[in-house]
Amino acid sequence: MSSLEVAVVGYGLAGSVFHAPLIAAEPRMRVAAVVTSSAERAERARREHPGIRVVARADELFAEPARIDLVVIATPNRTHAPLAARTLDAGLPVVVDKPIAVSVSDAEALVAQAERSGLVLSVFQNRRWDGDFRTVGALVENGKLGRVRRFESRFERWRPVPKGGWREVGSHDDGAGILIDLGSHLVDQALTLFGPVHSVYCELDRRRAGIRTDDDAFVALTHTSGVRSHLWMSAVAPQLGPRFRVLGSESGYVSYGLDPQEDALRSGRRPGDGAPWGTVEPERWGLLGAEPDTVPTPTAAGDYPAFYAEMAAALLDGAPAPVDPRDAVTTLRLLGKARESAASGVIITA
Repeated sequence: MSSLEVAVVGYGLAGSVFHAPLIAAEPRMRVAAVVTSSAERAERARREHPGIRVVARADELFAEPARIDLVVIATPNRTHAPLAARTLDAGLPVVVDKPIAVSVSDAEALVAQAERSGLVLSVFQNRRWDGDFRTVGALVENGKLGRVRRFESRFERWRPVPKGGWREVGSHDDGAGILIDLGSHLVDQALTLFGPVHSVYCELDRRRAGIRTDDDAFVALTHTSGVRSHLWMSAVAPQLGPRFRVLGSESGYVSYGLDPQEDALRSGRRPGDGAPWGTVEPERWGLLGAEPDTVPTPTAAGDYPAFYAEMAAALLDGAPAPVDPRDAVTTLRLLGKARESAASGVIITA
């Protein structure tokens, strides 16, 4: 097999900006097919990936499973679990964009189905490969912070006027709202760094007129290790807080701004185009130390291409999947506990 033939289901923002370019950048993969019912998106897919097959419905894809080696689900959240289940039914491995499903029961059923069939199932938690997150992980692992006591993480935006998409006007059953959208990243990162959680507290609000779901949230996780993770996600923050603030017994680390890979992909840049990928300029490095002695610390390069490199290795070499889907189930379960906490106003046992 010279390369894995990959089908991308959905060619909106997730499919066209995140998945397809990263698949195309992986030497052992090729974007072979796209599923979209939009004529405009179909034309864009053909222009960006010459020679691909474009079909309007997933049924057409699953009718000929032998032509595909991997399916990537990049559609609205409520369709993730049904489409992933159909992919596994067709005997094909699958990558699901986060969240893996809208409900924990659907997510658990997917994991069980993949295990029964012996097929690889993974979840696109690309923020594990953010450069600033990789930097925090290295600082934690090498003990530069001492014993970590508090981990603060933010995804904040200033969008006072809603855009009107399904993430804002959809319902909880649609997987809409900022808690499941950005919280899927923030909770996953906290779990990756500090492990299991024994209690959850959440504040959840709908701040803007004209939307049906949450657009401002705070989640506090208490890990069994004793670390406290405080996570903010908001569409209504007129001034942005630090992306990371990590406080340890010996030192702290604070960084501002988002990893540059998303902006690079949105602007049309691609991994391997000759320019450095995922790098952060020195003036944007985070500060490490204890007052008054803090020093800029180089930010590791972000590496979104690593996800599909690891996925290729999982399919061709028998390596582990880049993201264990059971991690995504745990994240979804904690987001559900957070919603319970917000509704009751009390701390919930995880």
